[in-house]
Amino acid sequence: MFAIYKKELRSYFINPIGYVYVGVFLALAALLCCYTTIISGSYDTSAYFMYMMFAFVILIPILTMRLFAEERKLRTEQLLLTAPVTLTGMVLGKFFAALTLFASTLLVSCINFIPIYAVAAAERGNQDYDFYHIGPVTGELVGCLVSLLLIGAAFIAIGTFISALTENQLAAAVITIAVIAGMVGIGVLNNYIDVYWLRVVLSWVSVYSRFGNFANGLFDFAAILYYASLSFVFLFLTVRVYEKRRWG
Repeated sequence: MFAIYKKELRSYFINPIGYVYVGVFLALAALLCCYTTIISGSYDTSAYFMYMMFAFVILIPILTMRLFAEERKLRTEQLLLTAPVTLTGMVLGKFFAALTLFASTLLVSCINFIPIYAVAAAERGNQDYDFYHIGPVTGELVGCLVSLLLIGAAFIAIGTFISALTENQLAAAVITIAVIAGMVGIGVLNNYIDVYWLRVVLSWVSVYSRFGNFANGLFDFAAILYYASLSFVFLFLTVRVYEKRRWG
């Protein structure tokens, strides 16, 4: 698994896709942070993180579209299937490579939060960065970062599964965009539905609706379990796809 992980992580920077992803992610994060907090003079980052979650609809497919589709297109899939590694190890190696690049870029984007502490301290009339003044801000930031990391992992697992179904990278990207957009959009659509039981069902499956507690600095363990379960299910399905392909 580790050999596949290193190969996959290195491949992101052999071709331009890794640089494009990192550049677009950091530029978009900086612009969103600037317009949702700094320019408005607010230290409330809930809008920033919400917009970043919507940005994942485009960003995540850039990471995942080539994971398995490229292997099929280049006819190197058989080398993977005959390599001395389990199918689970193969899938996890590719998944963790994409997750590492995603998480690293997300952490680098945290440099955007430095001015937010200055805004928070200034609004409270104190320039000292003690915990009393930055504690609430830090709690919200940490909660939202954890939620974005979990949401990103779930979306990467979904993209990994879709990439395993086709050899066309563009098709993998478009289908992944459609699926992720649907999962995020359900939460928005839910605000316009009057049928109570349908609202409850859509709220339960919505990625967006489970984000609210994290935005308030609260750790929602039910949401953590939900995001982790999404990742597990789609990674399991990817392994099943390759089990069928190996013996089919």
